[in-house]
Amino acid sequence: MSTRIGIDLGGTKIELVVLGADGHVRWRQRVPTPQGDYAATLRTVVGLVAHAEAQTGATATVGIGTPGSPARRDGRMRNANSVCLNGQPLQRDLEAALGRPVRLANDANCLAVSEAADGAGAGAETVFAAILGTGVGGGIVVGGRLLVGANAVAGEWGHNPLPLPTAADLPLPACYCGRAGCIEAYLSGPGLAADHLRHTGHALDAPSIVARSAAGDNACADSLARYEARLARALAGVINLLDPDVIVLGGGLSRIERLYANVPRLWLPHVFSDAVCTRLVPAAHGDASGVRGAAWLWPPGS
Repeated sequence: MSTRIGIDLGGTKIELVVLGADGHVRWRQRVPTPQGDYAATLRTVVGLVAHAEAQTGATATVGIGTPGSPARRDGRMRNANSVCLNGQPLQRDLEAALGRPVRLANDANCLAVSEAADGAGAGAETVFAAILGTGVGGGIVVGGRLLVGANAVAGEWGHNPLPLPTAADLPLPACYCGRAGCIEAYLSGPGLAADHLRHTGHALDAPSIVARSAAGDNACADSLARYEARLARALAGVINLLDPDVIVLGGGLSRIERLYANVPRLWLPHVFSDAVCTRLVPAAHGDASGVRGAAWLWPPGS
């Protein structure tokens, strides 16, 4: 099939795109995600596919980007912060409902696939893509190929411990995964908000912290400085292990422009090299990168 459907199954919205043979978007639709209801989520995805194919007149391959990932042993979902998916045979159920094979990958892997194919990492040998949003995840593409791993957790950077915690990082915040001190608990949008609350006693969401910092609020500026230092330490660990040519940031917090100048300066002391050539860049396709990457799970000619 030359037409490909990509679906981003997010915690708050489900987005679908139809890509033509030339890679351009032919159709796009976004709807709210049914909250805490697995059966309703399946019905919504099946309905979106049917509607898209009716509008475009083409039967398409289907790729899905999800939080979490299917386990190797039985295909059931695990590690999804959309917890109604956990323990469910999502891929098998969707294939049965749609009557065709479905390719499914972690949403951060889809970001990596999209940006390595024709985005900010195009032409690079090794691309690490990180989502900084409601959650924190990562994906790795080497030589144009997505790395999945023996346990299907390659790139699951957000659930490593934050490196070198300082007094400002204590006490270690709890993570939804059941552990404490995970990178996600610091570098997600809710993590930034929780850190600001701990240090100031004021409840603000991440966009408000960013906006107030730009307007000269010193407490918000301090919160962003802590965020940048933690991001730098966390990404330095990725560089020391993987040594990617480019690190691509996606998700809502990737829109903070100052990250791209400040974080590479801050990661220098933590990288085991006399110089760091790795580039830190925003996703070229922005919010659309994950859903495009889901479509690219079926390469042209599949």
